[in-house]
Amino acid sequence: MSSEPRRTVPSYLLVTQDFLGHSNPPPAAVSNLFSSHVASQEMSGTTTKAFDAAKSTSQQAKSGLRTMTEETSATTTSLVHHPYTRTALPFINGGLAGMTATTVIQPIDMIKVRLQLAGEGAKTGPRPSPLQVTRDIIAQGKVADLYTGLSAGLLRQAVYTTARLGFFDTFMNTLKARAEAKGSQVGFAERAGAGLTAGGLAAMVGNPADLALIRMQSDGLKPVAQRANYKSVVDALTRIAKAEGITALWAGAYPTVVRAMALNFGQLAFFSEAKTQLKSKTQWSAQTQTLTASAIAGFFASFFSLPFDFVKTRLQKQQKAKDGSLPYKGMADCFRKVAKDEGILRFYRGFGTYYVRIAPHAMVTLIVADWLGFLTK
Repeated sequence: MSSEPRRTVPSYLLVTQDFLGHSNPPPAAVSNLFSSHVASQEMSGTTTKAFDAAKSTSQQAKSGLRTMTEETSATTTSLVHHPYTRTALPFINGGLAGMTATTVIQPIDMIKVRLQLAGEGAKTGPRPSPLQVTRDIIAQGKVADLYTGLSAGLLRQAVYTTARLGFFDTFMNTLKARAEAKGSQVGFAERAGAGLTAGGLAAMVGNPADLALIRMQSDGLKPVAQRANYKSVVDALTRIAKAEGITALWAGAYPTVVRAMALNFGQLAFFSEAKTQLKSKTQWSAQTQTLTASAIAGFFASFFSLPFDFVKTRLQKQQKAKDGSLPYKGMADCFRKVAKDEGILRFYRGFGTYYVRIAPHAMVTLIVADWLGFLTK
């Protein structure tokens, strides 16, 4: 008994048999279903091709973006490592760090100056506390008066700290290269020399801005009728030069230079030395080492520089009387008169305030400078 060969029914027809209700669907239904299946397959193929094309385009876009990023990064790196840029970076980073610190510390600096000028010329004169000075400033005007002279402070940092840290880094890089060539390390004496030289050079350049800052901060101590009411550092510098001569902008330059040398000796040399010692003798994190070294440097900077800062403030604040005379003839005369009339300890009046001003300023300046140096390696 012969049997016909068994036909294999496509899976899509098997599904359709149940749908149509019989095992032998009409030819027209089969034809329509087959056409639908073919169209579906074609659509699926088209969709797959479109997806593959979109995927390829996306990969090309990512590749192009990655190439552009790498090219931009390479250009930036090339610019940062250009010889001229490498020479300028210590100065730029120093200026930005100093201006950041001054913005934070300006109210404390204002209080410090008022403390140094209180009771001038009298041994038994008033001895206000930092809190009393703060209250008086706010009572006479507003809280914003604590930021009097900020424009002069920023200009001073833009000039002074830019030069100070820039010179110091340049000197230190030269000393390190020389020491490496000899197979040795930079010693404390060399660090101290670099700090003293950098501070002295920078102070001479920044003296006009420093003088304008003192004049603006001390203006509120005068009777209302005698106040200059400077509008900005540019206004102060212009009016001082016009009324007293251009050389008046360098009044107190000698104690300013000595003060800067003492401050930098305490700040930069001790910071560099403390950081080196902490790095070799402790397992602290880099941030902890930097903060600790900054606090140590701030104390020594305050101790060595405060007497010169005191004399600098007095000399820069003084103005000629109607007969053309000045209260102090110079740094030595100011030291002598203050010691005689007000007592030797007057030079260290407000040490706590000065340290609170110097230490955070040093910490912010050095931390920001370190951070900027890391970013521009």
